[in-house]
Amino acid sequence: MARVTVLGAGAWGTALAVVLAGNGHEVVLCPRRRALLSELRLGRQNTAYLPGVTLPPTVGLCDDWQAAARRADVVVMAVPSRFARAAMAPAAPAIGQETVIVSVVKGVEDGEPPRTMTQVLGELVAQHAGLAVLSGPGFASEVARRKPAALVAAAERAELAENVQKLFASPTLRVYRSGDVAGVELAAAAKNVIAIATGISDGLELGLSARAALITRGLAELGRLAVAKGAKLETVAGLAGLGDLVLTCTGALSRNRALGLRLARARAGDAAQPDHSAPAAVAEGQTTARAVARIAEQCGVEMPIVSAVCRVLYEGASPGAMVEELLSRSLKPEF
Repeated sequence: MARVTVLGAGAWGTALAVVLAGNGHEVVLCPRRRALLSELRLGRQNTAYLPGVTLPPTVGLCDDWQAAARRADVVVMAVPSRFARAAMAPAAPAIGQETVIVSVVKGVEDGEPPRTMTQVLGELVAQHAGLAVLSGPGFASEVARRKPAALVAAAERAELAENVQKLFASPTLRVYRSGDVAGVELAAAAKNVIAIATGISDGLELGLSARAALITRGLAELGRLAVAKGAKLETVAGLAGLGDLVLTCTGALSRNRALGLRLARARAGDAAQPDHSAPAAVAEGQTTARAVARIAEQCGVEMPIVSAVCRVLYEGASPGAMVEELLSRSLKPEF
């Protein structure tokens, strides 16, 4: 049994706390906001992020992140990428050299240069027993309700990847392992941007053929980026890439696809700017798109779908203009 502290009580953090408690681990869940902590203590349900799922009685609740991190064998970082550095910085000094840190965040920090979550954690935490990533096609509400899913645990050290794999694996959650941390993180972040594009396509009622084309060409963009960053192409073809891409681009529970739908259906003037005041659920692609585009530019990698989504999100381009831009590109070989 491990002592696990989950930092961040959004949908995914809460769902994984439920899974870990079900596996017999000693779990402490740490929300960022006192109001959410009070709600969880009172009703044992996270109605804002994961309604209908009751926290097991063995899941502890805490707002002292330093104390919770200090006692943990494993710290699970589940804070959205745009809040991750600020949220983790106060807790980082309490993390000891025997503690494993697992990022479950599917985003990239929009800084200069852009940083993956393990890079951010590596900068913040002076000592630790290793950094790992857990990602793949899993909606929080389904995983928490014990519906079957498969994820991938990645770490540079094979022993650490296997330990994280065993930590999260359950009768309904199959976890594979990988040594390709960069590939898993980049695929997890970039697929959210592609999902916004498919949501726009669906919102404009362009049809299933258009959706299939966006998913397929989006996968090609993920592959080019991964290879340029020294990751493995097979990772992009696996759970963190193709698996999560298909789920996020087609699933009714996808926040990124839902954002694309809203952009397509809104008036052009309203659709241009991301809504950073949105409460509860965060669409990671909304704040990650620019960072992914910057990584691609630095690597000399062409990602036309990502670039087009950025123009809709940040430059005032209309969703229709995104489609026209992609369709009017010069003809070329597929590979």
